[in-house]
Amino acid sequence: MASPRQVITQQFSVSQITVDYGRPSVRGRKIFGELVPYGKVWRAGANQATSISFLQPVKVGGKSVKKGDYAIFITPEQHQWKIVLNYDADAWGAYSYDPNENAIEFTVPVIQTKDLQESLEFSFESLSNEKLNLIIRWEYTKVEIPIEIDKKEIIDKIIEQLKEVKQFERDLEGKEQK
Repeated sequence: MASPRQVITQQFSVSQITVDYGRPSVRGRKIFGELVPYGKVWRAGANQATSISFLQPVKVGGKSVKKGDYAIFITPEQHQWKIVLNYDADAWGAYSYDPNENAIEFTVPVIQTKDLQESLEFSFESLSNEKLNLIIRWEYTKVEIPIEIDKKEIIDKIIEQLKEVKQFERDLEGKEQK
């Protein structure tokens, strides 16, 4: 049976984040270290690589990311995972993974859980106006990926818009004086 697709979207700051992924199930198998080997690049789901879309610039794992679509690739290890956002958002699996296409990479610690998560699950937790965590759970494993707004980018946009308003006001004053 093919793994079903899941799409989750979260309103965040002044836009949204969307994750599209395949949801494989444990079905009695050992996942991390066997089905998904340690030290090998994984597509973070089943079938087509998991994709994440940002409608505004953000920081993921403390690293700046421009708005756009990215594939998520993971290299799992027992105690930490390397998370990669890759420009090839339409990749099929990890077969065509090219590290030269990586936008960012960082590591996060692995959290062992007591409860079995049968099907791979992405979710958003610890949501505020400025930050949230993207959670990945499967089998007895959980990781948290911090995402926050890129304040510098937002401040730059506000300044740009204020300059446009000031120019509009100057243009209006010029027309009224004629």
